[in-house]
Amino acid sequence: MMDLLTPRQADIVAIAKSEGRVGVEALANRFSVTPQTIRKDLNDLCERGVLQRYHGGAVLASGIANFGYEARRKLATEEKRRIGLKAASLIPDSSSLLINIGTTTEQVAVALRSKQGLLAIKNKIKVVNILQGYEQVEVIIAGGVVRHLDGGVVGEAAVDFIRQFKVDYAFIWTSAIDEDGTLLDFDYREVKVAQAIINCARKSILVADSMKFERTAPVRIGHISQLDYFVTNAPLPPRLRDICRDNEVQVEIATEP
Repeated sequence: MMDLLTPRQADIVAIAKSEGRVGVEALANRFSVTPQTIRKDLNDLCERGVLQRYHGGAVLASGIANFGYEARRKLATEEKRRIGLKAASLIPDSSSLLINIGTTTEQVAVALRSKQGLLAIKNKIKVVNILQGYEQVEVIIAGGVVRHLDGGVVGEAAVDFIRQFKVDYAFIWTSAIDEDGTLLDFDYREVKVAQAIINCARKSILVADSMKFERTAPVRIGHISQLDYFVTNAPLPPRLRDICRDNEVQVEIATEP
């Protein structure tokens, strides 16, 4: 299929693989063509299943494989920062926490550095590095298999470790949110850890940007009705909004400062 692409379309796909997403205006400027021409290219690539559209651009098509870690870090960076700040504001001092793998949960960890007296249990080396040196936060890292892609600690050993705890709050990240409220991911080992984290917390907080409404993934984490809070950056689609309301999931929108 890739050999049927025009040279410009092949370049667009290469940019999407490198940066995680592409925008219409930026591509029009880069290739010195009109936005309409770029939209036609993107529509063609989406019809071929190479990309998925979102408002103003496109991302790599997701289904059975996730974006590379660095590409994911570049997606919706400002939105994730605001989500992290909003989510951290829900946490009182002197709380115990479980923080799951994810680029958005990294931003939660950054925002938590202003808190006092926290006990934070994590299964990701990068999150530990974020909090290292902040003496007001006691850090515990789960044992298990270290995934080289992103430094996440996964597998049955990590699940067994997490099951030892009962914490006040858990932060959960997901790769995709189905319209029926199902939370989805790509790595079944990571899913097992996420499920254990939800079960070991008194209150669970989902942190996910609005791009997750437009994606899909093959492995089921659980359902949004299992959670207590959902922190995101934009209003929810109507069906998902109703599911949260009916199940008393408190939705927090991290708006522009």
